[in-house]
Amino acid sequence: MKTATIPSLRVAPELRQAAESLLDEGETLSAFVEQSIRSHIEQRRQQQEFIARGLAARDEARRTGRYYSAKDICDELDDLIKAKEDALPVTR
Repeated sequence: MKTATIPSLRVAPELRQAAESLLDEGETLSAFVEQSIRSHIEQRRQQQEFIARGLAARDEARRTGRYYSAKDICDELDDLIKAKEDALPVTR
C-alpha cells in the first residue's frame, strides 16, 4: 500500500512543547499526531452517526405520532442500570 502524507503544520512553540511533554517513552511526535488524527476521525464518525440516529428517531416519532417523555426514558435507563448492577458478582 502506498502511503500519503499529512500537510505540515505550523504551530506555536508552546503547543509543540506541550505535545512533546506528553509523549510516552519511545513515542515520536509524528506517531502522536497520527494517533490524534485517527482518534478525532473516529470521534467525528461517532458524532455523525449519533446525529443521524437522532434525526431518524425524530422522523419516526413524527411519522407515528408516538413520543416518549424524558422522565420515561430516564426511568427506563435507570431500570437497565439497576438490572446490570444487580447481575454483577458481589466482591468483598
